[in-house]
Parts: sequence; structure tokens; C-alpha cells
Amino acid sequence: MPKHHLLIGGSSGIGLATARSLLAAGDHITAACRNAGPLAHLGVPVFPFDALAPELDPAGLPEVLDGLVYFPGSITLKPFHRLTADDFLQDFRVNCLGAVAAIQAALPALKKSGNASIVVFSTVAVAQGMPFHASIAAAKGAVEGLAKSLAAELAPGIRVNVIAPSLTDTPLAAPLLNSDAKREVAAKRHPLQRVGSAEEVAALVAFLLSDASKSMSGQILRPDGGLSSLRLFA
Repeated sequence: MPKHHLLIGGSSGIGLATARSLLAAGDHITAACRNAGPLAHLGVPVFPFDALAPELDPAGLPEVLDGLVYFPGSITLKPFHRLTADDFLQDFRVNCLGAVAAIQAALPALKKSGNASIVVFSTVAVAQGMPFHASIAAAKGAVEGLAKSLAAELAPGIRVNVIAPSLTDTPLAAPLLNSDAKREVAAKRHPLQRVGSAEEVAALVAFLLSDASKSMSGQILRPDGGLSSLRLFA
């Protein structure tokens, strides 16, 4: 039976790849994002949503939702001494408070499903300490804590899981992958010697939204090329 999912964001990168995957599988999608972009061409209903001013009217949402995925994110890479309070606040607002607002707005519709799934995004930089990642790692660490708390509070009717990828080939990461030299250096940082694709992560999102993952909640999945768990010696 087709499911109905709410995608927060979704007009590019992993979000757009997820939308295409879910539609191809026969599911229904509603999206909330700043710009409809390609989603409009896919026939997806789109509501306005800005992660820095995260207001979402529950009255405009489907009566029943089987899944919610929160895609908005940021990549703030600066030496710690150059990070300002505004940098930390903006990353926290986009990554954590935006997710809080979206989930709260959608919660009544998710509860009506009886078997709903929420997916949020973290980063490999939470599990694997990295220089220049203090602000984004702090924000995503909060997202992981939020997800685990909600997984406990909303069980058994709603599952909550986290995807924590490494650098992925998306428009958001384009400045870090905009030359062959940068792409090669990024790939060699990973034990699997490659940069992940949006489609690979989208397949993981689709799995977490599906009945195939009905026994999974409170988990952090790490499609990070082995970066957070493996160390190879020459």
C-alpha cells in the first residue's frame, strides 16, 4: 500500500534524489521548502518553509503521514577562533530547531499512521572529530540527541532514525568538490577511497521509511566510506 511522506527540503541533492526514489516506488510526497525547483515538475505539492524561520501550518498537511524527512543543513567550516556566536546559532537553527518545528507541526498526522518513520541528518564529524567543524558538529550532535530522545518518547507508533554521512556529492558540498584535485583528495580521506552520491544516501532514506526497517529506531546509520570506524595502515 502506498505511503505518504513529508519531505522538508528536497529540491536538490539528497532530498531530490529521495523524492524521485519514493515516487518511482509508488509512494506519495508532500514537500516543504524555500524553492519548489524540480519538485514542481515532478507534480509534488510544495508548501513554503524556511529553516531559519521554520513555520509550517499543520492545517495544510495531509491528514495522515507515514514519514517525515528533514533535509536542510549547512556546512560551516572555520577555525574555531574565527567562529562567532552567530555562526553557532545559525547552524543550530537550520539543523536542529528547524527539525524541531517541522516535527512538531507534523506530529498529529504522523501519530495517525500507527507506523510512521522520521529521518533526520547528522554528519560524520560528530563521531569522528575533525578540525574546523566545531559549529556544525555541535549542531548535528544536538540533532542526534534529539532523535534518540524522540525515538524513546514516540515509540511504538513512530520510529526515529539518523543518517550521518560523510562528504556527499551534492550542490551543498559543491565548493569542496569543484575540481578533480579536490575530489581526489576528498576520496582519499576515506577508507573506501570514494565520495558518496546523493542517490546512495537516498536509498538509505527510502529504506528507513519503508516497512523493511520496522524494527529500527533510535539508530545512527553512517554511510561515510568507513571514515568514522576504520583506520587503514600502509
